[in-house]
Amino acid sequence: MSRALPQASAVKIRADMDLCQGHAVCKEESPSVFDVDSASNKVVVKVARPDESLRAEIQRAVKFCPTRALRLEED
Repeated sequence: MSRALPQASAVKIRADMDLCQGHAVCKEESPSVFDVDSASNKVVVKVARPDESLRAEIQRAVKFCPTRALRLEED
């Protein structure tokens, strides 16, 4: 019996720390991928290459970031 391996992500998340103001919209949209550092008030990307199953919520995080500090890059 063969088991399917998790699909490798073709998506990479980039965060522009100069633009980030710590609004935490990304964390609200995708808490398993994003956090906000309380000391710097900047985004923390917890998973730089997230599983493909998280793509929709990550896209929402990118879309709704008020300062446009996030972007997705395809491999």
